[in-house]
Amino acid sequence: MQNNLSLSAATRRLALAFAIASTLLAGVACSHKTNSSSMSNIDPTTVQATLDSLRVRYGDEAMPRAERSVPQAAALWTADDGTPQQFLSFCLDNFVADTAELWRMASTLQANLESLWGCFNKISVDLKLPLHVVGPEPTPLDEMFGGFDPSAHFDDDMYQQKIAFIVVLNFPFYSLEEKNQLGQNWTRRQWAYARLGDLFTSRVPASANQQLANQLAAADNYISNYNIMMGHLVDDQGNHLFPDMALITHWGLRDELKTHYNEGDSGLAKQRMIYQVMRRIIDQSIPAKVINCPDYNWNPYSNNVTDKDGATIQYSSEPDTRYQFFLDNFHAMQQVDRFNPRYPTAIARAFDQDMEVSYNEIEKLFTSFLSAPEVGQVAKFIEQRLGRKLEPFDIWYDGFKSRSTINEDELSAKTRSLYPNKEAFASKGMPSILSRLGFAPDKIKFICSHVTVDPSRGAGHAWESNMRSDNARLRTRIGDNGMDYKGYNIAVHEFGHNVEQTITLHDVDNYIMKGVPNTAFTEALAFVFQSRDLDFLGYKNSSNAKESLEALDIFWGCYEIMGVSLVDMYSWRWLYDHPDATVQQLKEQVIVIAQQVWNQYFAPYLGEKDSPILAIYSHMIDSPLYLPNYPYGHIIQFQLEQQLKDKNIADEIQRIYPAGRLTPQHWMRHAVGSEVSTKPLLDASAKALEQLLSENK
Repeated sequence: MQNNLSLSAATRRLALAFAIASTLLAGVACSHKTNSSSMSNIDPTTVQATLDSLRVRYGDEAMPRAERSVPQAAALWTADDGTPQQFLSFCLDNFVADTAELWRMASTLQANLESLWGCFNKISVDLKLPLHVVGPEPTPLDEMFGGFDPSAHFDDDMYQQKIAFIVVLNFPFYSLEEKNQLGQNWTRRQWAYARLGDLFTSRVPASANQQLANQLAAADNYISNYNIMMGHLVDDQGNHLFPDMALITHWGLRDELKTHYNEGDSGLAKQRMIYQVMRRIIDQSIPAKVINCPDYNWNPYSNNVTDKDGATIQYSSEPDTRYQFFLDNFHAMQQVDRFNPRYPTAIARAFDQDMEVSYNEIEKLFTSFLSAPEVGQVAKFIEQRLGRKLEPFDIWYDGFKSRSTINEDELSAKTRSLYPNKEAFASKGMPSILSRLGFAPDKIKFICSHVTVDPSRGAGHAWESNMRSDNARLRTRIGDNGMDYKGYNIAVHEFGHNVEQTITLHDVDNYIMKGVPNTAFTEALAFVFQSRDLDFLGYKNSSNAKESLEALDIFWGCYEIMGVSLVDMYSWRWLYDHPDATVQQLKEQVIVIAQQVWNQYFAPYLGEKDSPILAIYSHMIDSPLYLPNYPYGHIIQFQLEQQLKDKNIADEIQRIYPAGRLTPQHWMRHAVGSEVSTKPLLDASAKALEQLLSENK
């Protein structure tokens, strides 16, 4: 998510339930044994007999593929699927050696998958509408339908119909290492075959899929309705520092905090109050009565609650609900773990399978960046700009952005005037953005016609379409008096996702290759859009320091979100080491981990030892292990921005993104000519500091 890294962190989070379900549909990458192998009734003798029979029928030319695919199919075949002799006969009847027939099979599979996945997605979008889009308060029945996963039985059905075995038999799986090594010489058709090979490599039962979908939907609903009534916060003197507004945690709170950097002592008081609210949420000492309720006044320092007449109210704190959802997510993932021996944990699936970058590689990338000397240098520069010692909430310092010099009320007045409702943003805002980026009129019309705008009940998100006859969705907060600047900023970010989603669905040559390598790559384009939000409003920054400030903005955003991501990663690792943990133990450990990461990488520059602030992100609750995609996306964004420099942005987007779902490093070599690396950002930040400091002398 962005430097504004959050709001949109909500971005595809709401689509996560379906995304994970789709991953499960697609199976878990496993080239040899799967959970089902323990139940397989196909022994090595039958496998060899099958290969010998295929060699007799098709000759040696077909054997390299058969020698890979037949053992994979055998590992998935159980007694319920047939006898060993029936397995041999099935392979002889369904292995396709002719190249033209193989492509015809691939084309049929892709057309049918688009129909199935597209309809599953459309059903899920429709059923979740009451939960995601502003309207009447959701009922318990709405929540039940919202948790329903229409794709839950897909895997079971495909195996029962033997379709999954036909796919495995003809399109074998390649490991990530093999894709990275061999893929550089593959044709686009070979890449499509390899992605078909990712589809059916484990047998996750529908019950596990549905349990996971239900749990993620419940966690999302909890977060989407977690608002703090800012006008009812009071300080020790009884002062109300904020106007009446409901801010969702953590996105709204964080973004509100960012807006007060140019208000002197009064702004600092507001930031400190928001920080205290966040601490109460993290340790669950927040009074349950004040969550999403405007009936009480709350002092987050004393934790005192009063009614509108000033009388003190007795209350109970939130009963560790936040961490109960975290723990329930873990238990739902465990049910899926049992059927994924190659990727036996949510950690392995999130990194090795979904990101196609290992946990260790990501950890090393982040910790080396957080340990870089440039961190201290940038922190000192921010301190000089603020004229005070840094405090923990300054991880969200927003002063490198052009908008930091513009009053947000002015920006909100403009966005409300331009976009009083969703129709105005759809009909005027989106076409204007694309025009300013250099898209041709026909492409502007095409993209905008494939994006639907809705007012979001939560912070905002983008939800992709999985078939070309359907639309992508853009959701952001739109008030009764129009879209304020926060909602507009989210909308621009989400529209970046929608542009990627539309291009990589309609312009990619093979349906199975639709999308991007992982969510970091769609976040990167969303960041590109979001960083230009003021340009789209007509505010031009012609300062000589613009490029330097942009580099430092991305740098500081990476610094913040890498720390948050490590907390998420280490918390999940601890859970797998302590699978019987109670909710109280989990809460205590998440806070300890947040403090440890803070003390190692943040306290030396932002003070306050043992701050738990890195544990505030809502993604940890409703989007398991999604957070590492954001800093990875920032790194990609910076390299992408370097590529876009002095070029027509629209042309470059349309050149780069139709590459589709290659592995990350292959995609980056195609896009910018080099692999993912923090070095360009570190080098640019050091250079930016040198320039800015010399100008200030």
